[in-house]
Amino acid sequence: MSIRRSDRLIDMTRYFLERPHTLVTLSFFAERYASAKSSISEDMAIIKRTFADRGTGRLETIPGAAGGALFIPTIKKGEASEIIEDLIQQLSTADRILPGGYLYMSDLLSDPIVLKKVGRLIASEYADEKVDAIMTVETKGIPIAQSVANYLGVPFIIVRHDSKITEGSTISVNYVSGSSAQIKKMELSKRSLKAGTRVLVVDDYMKGGGTLKGMQALITEFEAELIGTTVFAEGSFTGQRMIDNVTSLLNVDASNDEIQIQPGNYLTKVFNQSN
Repeated sequence: MSIRRSDRLIDMTRYFLERPHTLVTLSFFAERYASAKSSISEDMAIIKRTFADRGTGRLETIPGAAGGALFIPTIKKGEASEIIEDLIQQLSTADRILPGGYLYMSDLLSDPIVLKKVGRLIASEYADEKVDAIMTVETKGIPIAQSVANYLGVPFIIVRHDSKITEGSTISVNYVSGSSAQIKKMELSKRSLKAGTRVLVVDDYMKGGGTLKGMQALITEFEAELIGTTVFAEGSFTGQRMIDNVTSLLNVDASNDEIQIQPGNYLTKVFNQSN
């Protein structure tokens, strides 16, 4: 039985939103709704226009017999600015300051609504890149990486400081912590990453950049390719960071028992590149 257009539009929209960066063919939808391909094509045009108008993302249509469409989540500069400003307001309270110039963020980074917004921001930066996997280390960066992976439609990989027996054989690297100058170790299962994999590194907080540098070294050991590095917050740091060209959503100075939070370089990098 044929499905009404209004019902098709709702279901098709949900289907695309749940499967970003995944090609869905006209034939699939035609069979799903017992409708002509021409009708499905018209439905896609409506969804495409609405996504663009509302800043939800791009619905890219692919012509041909096996053609279809895929949804690419993006965000407009105005909405991105509003999200970042809201994060600044929520984090700008004195009781969040931790020893060593760190900031308490666990409550925000466990809030599913916040994580969706952060994941969408980061994924939008790499919407036009071919990303095969997200990499993070076993800290509060895990839920961020998972959210980004969801929006890019790729798996995420967790680097550990101590391997577990369930990981099997691992490859490890030693790295120097940028903030404490201590030598540490991180490792990753040999089965986690194949040579040539294009990897996006995501983490929650950066000071000296030692942890990020260690993940870059692991990517090199696996003969994979680093696509980019993005952190939720960049902390104040005196001296030379061990890594550059990092995108940050927030810039945090929590020294001297005061908090000063400003937008990171995300807005400048992402929207200047797109203009």
